Amino acid sequence: MSIPAELTHTRNRLIQAAREAFMEEGYRASVDGIAARAGVAKQTLYNHFPGKDELFSESAGLVSDAIVVSLDGRTDDVRATLLRFGTAFRHKVHGAEVLAMFRTLMAEAARFPGLAQAYFAKGPEQTTARLAAFLGRAMAAGQLLQDDPRFAAEMLLGML
Repeated sequence: MSIPAELTHTRNRLIQAAREAFMEEGYRASVDGIAARAGVAKQTLYNHFPGKDELFSESAGLVSDAIVVSLDGRTDDVRATLLRFGTAFRHKVHGAEVLAMFRTLMAEAARFPGLAQAYFAKGPEQTTARLAAFLGRAMAAGQLLQDDPRFAAEMLLGML
């Protein structure tokens, strides 16, 4: 069963409005303000997301998706794929949006520990898992030395 295009469009507008609001106002951005920015009723926002923390973590998931898409496609040239990934990763992680989200997260993590957990599950954890899967496939194909793909992914991300 596919999701109707209108629901996807509304959900994407809500996420974009939340990203903009969080960048400008931090986590104190109101749900009412986010809904108004997206051009929907507050109830519509709650039909798509249980709360503001899900909107925040969903934004992290979109950043992760934008980075890991560089791992998709042909994998016969591991070096080129990893260079493309590294460039995308550094560009996104050092960009204004991610830095603003990270500042917001650090300011609010003590008061909202669930927010930090959700952010890391949708963002950094997702990126690490997808990179580990790519490295695991390359190791299995004999393109990289055999090792623990998760460890290799964490080491590469740490270096980047």
